[in-house]
Amino acid sequence: MVTTERPAFEFHGDWNEQFIATAIHNGHDVRSELAAELVLPEADRLREEDPCTDEIGALVPARVVVNRSRFEVDLNRAREEAVYRSADEAWGLEIVRDPPLDEDIVAGSLAVYDAFYAELGRRLDAVAERGPFVMFDVHSYNHRRDGADGEEAPEAENPEVNVGTGSLDRDRFGPVVDAFIESLATTGTSAGPLDVRENIRFRGRQLAAWTHARYPGRGVVLALEFKKTFMDEWTGEADRARIDELARALASTIPALEEALSEVATT
Repeated sequence: MVTTERPAFEFHGDWNEQFIATAIHNGHDVRSELAAELVLPEADRLREEDPCTDEIGALVPARVVVNRSRFEVDLNRAREEAVYRSADEAWGLEIVRDPPLDEDIVAGSLAVYDAFYAELGRRLDAVAERGPFVMFDVHSYNHRRDGADGEEAPEAENPEVNVGTGSLDRDRFGPVVDAFIESLATTGTSAGPLDVRENIRFRGRQLAAWTHARYPGRGVVLALEFKKTFMDEWTGEADRARIDELARALASTIPALEEALSEVATT
């Protein structure tokens, strides 16, 4: 999809609360000047994006939704790596017609990156001033890499929900992480309890690291990777009932997190 009608990113909800959900790889839009250079098929691009992660976070009080594709600018990478200039920077995928990209196009993408972090910082400054906060950094991951008819990846190495805490001060905020995992894992769904484990597939990346560095002792980013059991990753067809269940499950952890945060704040 090529569009300049929707904003690159949007902030929703009540930012007077201490719980935020982000969906920074949710987007599929690209600027027209970049779209003209892309050779990656749209279906392949969609498969590597994180569609519906905005819906999984929809019941969290404050929300950030990114409409631009990670193939325009990846907000979960350091600035110097945020624009995929070649296949080497994008899992071997051929992204653009004649790499490297023109620097004017790169500059336009980095302008989105800078604007995003500037606005997020402005909002989070006020949140952090009130006290510790939790950010649900919502992503998703493919588990059927061998093709539409291939075997699913082994469950032992691919939890339903991976909780990334690689850059978190776990000595201080470990009880918050533990409360989240316990609460989410004990939430019932139509398919049974969720398999929730920490740092199995992913540990979190730029958004988490940036937040933890900017708000030490205040920011708690839980980088959440939901296995794409809520959709067919090859056709893009979403299971709306499952997405609703996951959204309710995520929001249901907030009371336990509030209690854990209050205990941490007094120690």
